[in-house]
This record gives sequence, C-alpha cells and structure tokens, in this order.
Amino acid sequence: MKSINPRLLRRFKSVQPVIEGKGGSGSERQAQLGEKLYFDTRLSRDRDLACNSCHPLDQYGADHEPTSVGHGKLRGKRNSPTVYHAAGHLAQFWDGRARDVEEQAKGPIVNPTEMAMIGPSEVVAVLASIPGYVAAFKEAFPGEAHPITYDNVGRAIGSFERRLVTRSRWDHFLDGDRTALTSDELEGLKIFADVGCVQCHTGEYLGGSMFQKVGSVEPWPNQTDQGRYELTKQEGDRMQFKVPSLRNVAKTGPYFHDGSAATLDVAVREMGRYQLGVQLTDEEVQSIVAWLGCLTGDLPVAYAAPPELPADGPRTAEIAKQ
Repeated sequence: MKSINPRLLRRFKSVQPVIEGKGGSGSERQAQLGEKLYFDTRLSRDRDLACNSCHPLDQYGADHEPTSVGHGKLRGKRNSPTVYHAAGHLAQFWDGRARDVEEQAKGPIVNPTEMAMIGPSEVVAVLASIPGYVAAFKEAFPGEAHPITYDNVGRAIGSFERRLVTRSRWDHFLDGDRTALTSDELEGLKIFADVGCVQCHTGEYLGGSMFQKVGSVEPWPNQTDQGRYELTKQEGDRMQFKVPSLRNVAKTGPYFHDGSAATLDVAVREMGRYQLGVQLTDEEVQSIVAWLGCLTGDLPVAYAAPPELPADGPRTAEIAKQ
C-alpha cells in the first residue's frame, strides 16, 4: 500500500450527515416542505421547470449540459453546478452573489432566463392557492401569522439542501479504514497533492471554500465571462470564480464555469496547465482521475426520487396564467 503522509490527510475531513448553517439546518418539517418545492414545476412560469430540472438529484445534482436550458428554451451563461454539498460552501453561485443556500434558492425562481416567475408575489399567490401547501407551510413555520412568504420558500428549500450529502469511500478512508482506497487511487492522491491541486481543493468538500482566478498561470481561453468582477467591479476580481467541490466530480461533468471540458481527464489536464503551469503526463492524469473516482458517494435514495406533491387548488392554474 502506498504510504500517505498523515499531515496531508489533516487537510481534509469526512462529510457530516447534515450541513449546518449560521441559523442551523432547519426542522424536519421545513426540509420535507423544501423537498416538495424543489421538485415542483409550478414554481416556474410555464409550469415546466423545477430546481430538479437543472440539478437532478438522481444524476448527482448535475444536468450534464455545458449550460442549462431555462424558460423559453433560453440558456444561461454558466454551468449549473451540483447541489450536493453546496450548502457547505462559503457562498453560492459561481460568483458568490448569494451568501447561503436559503438565499440562493430564491434566485432562479424569479430569474427571467431560468424559471421566470414574475416576482415573489406570484410565487406566494400560487402556493397560497394550493391547500396542501397552505397546511405544509403552517406545519413548517408554526406560530407565524402568514407562513407562506418568499423568504420561507428559500428557508424550506435551503433546509432540504442541507441534507443533500453523499458519503463515499473517501470518507471511510478518512475515518480510519485504510483499505477503502486502492493502490492506484492512493497514487493519484499523492500526485494530486504533489502538483499543488490540494492548495484550492481542500477541506470537507475538497473545494467550495475560496474564490480563485481561473487562468492564474496562463490566461483562460474563454474571457467572455469575467466572474466576480461582473458583480463587484473590482479589478482584482477579474476571472475570479468559486473553487468547485470535487465530491462526486466523476459524475457531474461537463466541467468549469463555462462547461468547456467535456470529460474529467480533460479538466484535470487543463487545471494543471492554466492553474499550476504543469504539463501533466498521461499517467499522472489517469492517476488523479482514478483518485477522484473514490469521491463518488452513495445517492440518498429517499431524496433522489420525486415526492408526492400537493394537488392544485380550484384557482391554481388560473392564477399561474395571470
């Protein structure tokens, strides 16, 4: 077996079953409500899209498109990252414009190129017309005079997403089972650390903990999207994007903010070139890819299957067309 320096392993942490936020993780009732909202296409203008459309939970939270198709078949300009483990990141979206998953969940619903609801009031009106949701919001947010609010929609979906965790052989290895990884995977881990990938892809989620300039050594080929600069207008934020998590990375291609790498071996090779200034050999790429495969976790079957949704009320369809 390959010998791994224990000091290297201290850079990582096995995944926790629920991702806590500053306000906790929400109640089970809130998570159950959030699961329904996550799968409900009635939160989109044409009743054809849900959170799960771009982040399908039975496909590791990724739709495998370079950029996702939204309202009116319009495409966004950035790749839709997996929602699994996203609640543990320092911020949400590639540019970090939402502080947490509770805030992030409210964005796509009213984005005109995504789910395209006219505004929060329309979302609230539709939900209030569905008797099953009226009851579910009361149960999830007891004591509130008007529990169906747009903020509570975000809180419920966020609570659900904080439970979207997959545990892998990597976690078993970190927890002490040194037989959990193969010799080839251990060799890939050593190369991953030696060439410098570990500087950004570290911690519990192997990413998601910092922003980094894409193309830090050699300019990134696609300069049309300037990343955080478009949000902050600070020169230092040009081409800065959130470092993605590598958990389940073998299942979530294509890769990068622009979806430009179709396969994982291409992504690894390009990261070596543009981020590290390293020309990785074919053997090194294969070794790193082998190790990345051990980060694939078991999907939570209870969450990956669509739940039963409340039936329309007498005026639900009418309200949605207004």
